[in-house]
Amino acid sequence: MPTGDRVSVRHVTAAMVAITLAIALAIPAGAAVKPGDVITAQTAYKVKDLVSPGVYYKVTRGMSMDIVPTSTIQWPPPFRDATEKYADQVRLSPDGRSLVNYVAGQPFPFLDPNDPSVATKIMWNAAFRPITSDDYDLRYYDCDDVYEGLNKPYNVIDYFQIGHYAGYDEVGRTEVDPIPTDPDFKVTGRYWMFALYPILTPENLRGSGFIRYRYANPAKADDIWQWTPGARRLRRLNEGIMSDAAVGGGNPTSFDPDHYSGFNAKVEEYNYKLLGQKTMLASVNAKHSPEITCSTDGGASACPENWEMRQLYIVQTSPRVSVNSQALHSKSILYIDGEMWFEPYVDEYDPNGQLWQNHIYWLTYRDRPTPDARIAIYPFKREFVVGAAATDVQSGMTTMCYLPGQNTPEHECWYINMGSVDRDFFTTNAMVRAAP
Repeated sequence: MPTGDRVSVRHVTAAMVAITLAIALAIPAGAAVKPGDVITAQTAYKVKDLVSPGVYYKVTRGMSMDIVPTSTIQWPPPFRDATEKYADQVRLSPDGRSLVNYVAGQPFPFLDPNDPSVATKIMWNAAFRPITSDDYDLRYYDCDDVYEGLNKPYNVIDYFQIGHYAGYDEVGRTEVDPIPTDPDFKVTGRYWMFALYPILTPENLRGSGFIRYRYANPAKADDIWQWTPGARRLRRLNEGIMSDAAVGGGNPTSFDPDHYSGFNAKVEEYNYKLLGQKTMLASVNAKHSPEITCSTDGGASACPENWEMRQLYIVQTSPRVSVNSQALHSKSILYIDGEMWFEPYVDEYDPNGQLWQNHIYWLTYRDRPTPDARIAIYPFKREFVVGAAATDVQSGMTTMCYLPGQNTPEHECWYINMGSVDRDFFTTNAMVRAAP
């Protein structure tokens, strides 16, 4: 779109949604699924070309899918309004990696597939996405470590319960004061802060925690701390090891901090390539919250669950060796929903180029995270992640997380853009004090 075209983001977004929906509803010729179908391991061949290799692996090992009609996902109105107000001024830096003049909303609502920087712009859209823009606090969720397999008995190897998975954005704020930028940003230069603490179970990790700060300065690495209460030790971590699943909070699961909630590494430290845009299956309007344990794959997923045809951007990421030589993955393939701007699944590859790990996220679209919520209720629908699975496809080990937890004291779980956490929550002193 020419720079001089002053077309309303609201109108263009509505048109894009309509076009996307029309494309998605018109299931491609030769597609082997339709609403009402149930996909099992025996019929996995029907979805082989409609999911990533990692998701296909999961289906062949027992994760079933209920195919439902395509739904429409609307942005939260404050995020949409901020996009309309500020997007026209956003640019990439001269080197094509960093954001310039970003304030709030989606940085790049107008994407040209012929733009040599389109993949990087997609990644910045995914970094500043509508699912959260101000703060979030995921309270009391739980995870199971299991070995997956077709009709494998449900045998939990390790059970984890975590008190908080929380974040606070200093820029891009749309719903909770200070809007659109926290004044602290001028002092610290932080885009956001993240905290995972305290781990409540298992006992050997009780009280552990993890804090991470992301900076706008492309040359400034993340600040990261880990608290280990048994050793009474606060440890400073190197950003380069954030692709190690054993790092986050001392939690030895299949989730690595660089792939929390999709792709969480520093955008400027990776190279990106747009592999294409394709109509594929994803779970964006799940019927269960809390999620249910799949009985046909050893508890390694949420199933049966709704899956629908979506328009996904497929982006390949690879670490820039000059600034990130310690990354354990040679590349990740991200499947990014072009309407909600979240990755419903990610495949990660080892240094030999072999599929190594798969992450799946089950999301739901409603005005509250659980049907019986009394506090976390919104005047509009928004997306919530209700389940997440990280699978080492080379060993079969899977961490399946339930958000909200199945066996936790907090039933609403997700508090998004409600001011439930502030900057004080993201300090090492707060993390240490919270250890039981």
